[in-house]
Amino acid sequence: MAAGGVLLGTLGVFIEEAGQHPLTAVWFRCAFGVLALLAWGAWSGQLQELRLRGRALAVALTVGMLVVFNWGLFFAAIPRTSIAVATVAFHVQPVWVMVFGMLWLGEPVSPRRLAAVAVALAGLVLATGLAGGTGRPLDAGFLTGLACALGGSLSYAAVTLLAKLDRRIGSFALASWQCLVGTVLLAGWPWWHGWPAASPAWAWLAGLGVVHTALAYVVLYAGMRRLQAAQVALLQFVYPISAIVFDAAVYGRWLAPAQWIGVLMMGLALWAAHEAKPTQ
Repeated sequence: MAAGGVLLGTLGVFIEEAGQHPLTAVWFRCAFGVLALLAWGAWSGQLQELRLRGRALAVALTVGMLVVFNWGLFFAAIPRTSIAVATVAFHVQPVWVMVFGMLWLGEPVSPRRLAAVAVALAGLVLATGLAGGTGRPLDAGFLTGLACALGGSLSYAAVTLLAKLDRRIGSFALASWQCLVGTVLLAGWPWWHGWPAASPAWAWLAGLGVVHTALAYVVLYAGMRRLQAAQVALLQFVYPISAIVFDAAVYGRWLAPAQWIGVLMMGLALWAAHEAKPTQ
């Protein structure tokens, strides 16, 4: 889980260095991602998991379209805000999952969960700089980028809830189908908008699919299978912390102290929301 989080923390650097339109970056991530995942599936003997029918296929296709949407919004948010701010704002999605789960899926409403939602949202305000104290003006471009990141987090929350509708779909099948859907859905985009002119951009874009999709998938899910839910929730914040560190190390964009407090509030709130199961 920690290694996967560090890998994903470099994603923003790949986006910045590739310098492409968000949908171009999404298409390359999907195209290279599906090729790498299929190679992994063939090597590990999991290709049979890709055979989906009926409701399972409908869920996988819908999830694929939503993932294309949220990746596009997230990639659009990075150059308008920063790698750190966009990643932290995107990681508010567990809050939406909790809220939607309580509203629509009949999940238990407890004071602990409600308090966690309130603290996480307060942390989000601090972490993104909406409360001030960052020395950066909240101009239209920044606010647009922040709205893109939050919109992407809402879309990803919908992906999480949809995945719960049919638990027969394995994580490998879900990741592969979402990349396949994105590849087909945006197949015409590079032809219409233009292919990357510089050869280094191809390497950065290939990394999005191979490193941040296929390799990260293998590492993250291998860790998730060995951990409890509360541990997974806490370790998921390795990703945004890593993104903050890489943003500072590569581009010199440091978070203000108030933003760090907000990040800590979000992480602790989401960890606390995972209540321990009663002893049986």
